[in-house]
Amino acid sequence: MAIDYFVVLNNQNLDITVIGRGEVSAIEFESKTGNKPFVGGVASYLSANNLPENAYVIIATGTESLMSSLLLILKAGACKVLIEKPAALSISELIVNEEKLKKYANNVFVAYNRRFYASVLEAKRMIEDDGGLQTMHFEFTEWAHKIEPLIKADGVKENWFFANSTHVVDLAFYLAGNPFEWKAFSKSGKLKWHSKTNFVGSGITEKGVLFSYLSNWESAGRWGIELLTKKRRIYLKPIEKISIQDKGSVEISEYKFDDYLDLEFKPGLFLQIKEFLKTESSNLLTIKKHIEISKRVYSNILCNS
Repeated sequence: MAIDYFVVLNNQNLDITVIGRGEVSAIEFESKTGNKPFVGGVASYLSANNLPENAYVIIATGTESLMSSLLLILKAGACKVLIEKPAALSISELIVNEEKLKKYANNVFVAYNRRFYASVLEAKRMIEDDGGLQTMHFEFTEWAHKIEPLIKADGVKENWFFANSTHVVDLAFYLAGNPFEWKAFSKSGKLKWHSKTNFVGSGITEKGVLFSYLSNWESAGRWGIELLTKKRRIYLKPIEKISIQDKGSVEISEYKFDDYLDLEFKPGLFLQIKEFLKTESSNLLTIKKHIEISKRVYSNILCNS
């Protein structure tokens, strides 16, 4: 992710300082970008350097060190911060630090880059043209057989829903509005590294959109969102693409749109950075809202009290 961010930032001729941790990753970064990072980590950098005045900071560390890096950067006086999702290792780590983050509520944003996919922006335009969204269904099935062998820091796979599945959940409710009245159910399965494997829920959002979702990590499936207007059903499955089923038809056809930025850069990143650099970043998720959603939505999907 750090390389992907650098490519976008460098394209905009910005003054960039890169802080890395280990020598191996720093060598790889330099070989791919031509930029030599400071090696030793954020704490080491800040012990010898002050952040520039009005510094904008992007945090793209591993999930396990997102929150600790964020707290260090904020204490050092960062003006504005974009932190990779989900901003903490777990929902509980996020909530534990809520009080410390309150005074930075309007300066810290969580990088759910799928909000800025060309497919999503086009789907939003189509929904508006059709007179609004009526119903939504989404799925966040994870391929457990692929995740099982991954070597991750302690706690990352145990919090995989928060760390990974919320890519889809955030996007779904960004499009339809957050749940207002709803019911959620989940079940445990045979996975040793995640407490829940089977999810289903439904309700109505604050925008009046009826919704449902399901996810079974021990069966077949994939990420996807279906958006129903009075004229058509819009499929984001995969989320980078659009397929359309018109009212009165059983045919599902691929829909072409301009996605040149998502082909040139990591999808969503160029426009996400553009939004971050604005004075008002209204389409980015604030840390305050992220904490609220984590408490009220993500915890409920997991059926955590």
